[in-house]
Amino acid sequence: MAVRVKICGITRLQDLHDACNAGADALGFVFYERSPRHVTIAAAAALVRALPPFVQSVGLFVNAEPAFIASVLREVPLDLLQFHGDEMPAECARFGRPYIKAVRVNRDTDLLKYAADFETARGLLLDAYVQGVPGGTGERFDWRLIPPHLPKPVILSGGLTPENVVEAVQRVHPWAVDVSSGVEAVPGLKDAVRVAAFIQRATSRAKH
Repeated sequence: MAVRVKICGITRLQDLHDACNAGADALGFVFYERSPRHVTIAAAAALVRALPPFVQSVGLFVNAEPAFIASVLREVPLDLLQFHGDEMPAECARFGRPYIKAVRVNRDTDLLKYAADFETARGLLLDAYVQGVPGGTGERFDWRLIPPHLPKPVILSGGLTPENVVEAVQRVHPWAVDVSSGVEAVPGLKDAVRVAAFIQRATSRAKH
């Protein structure tokens, strides 16, 4: 099965071009002010306008007010919404856009219940649970906590790097992998060499 790759936390045009040229399937734009990868609405609109065909734009929100999300959508033609907070299914679905729900996984997380509750989600993005931090921590969780027959596409996140993505794909068989801090030079700025290596290793492993 082909594995898709999302590069999250894009903040500048050069990183967008580097990721797209390396073969990224989707790019993530963070609308969460406490993140070092935060982008303004105006900056995100300019970046999304620069996307080539067939690369999806994903907007990441954390417990955002509906009015704020609506204001983003008026200016930024996002293909997919990603909810990374405590949003309920109806809150995620109210915008009439495809969405994915992020789940911070620990030993007490019932992923089968999440899949049932978020039946309208296109997939579940599985990230590491770190107290008080909604994501982007660079921490990895125990992949054995993922049920083998989860009835939603799995987007694997949390501590992925070019060095471990082959193992991740081999062990989890996710629909997609998602990386941010693992391909950065500094928080918010990507390293083109690491981006290219991550995408190459994630996708080439799927061919064997």
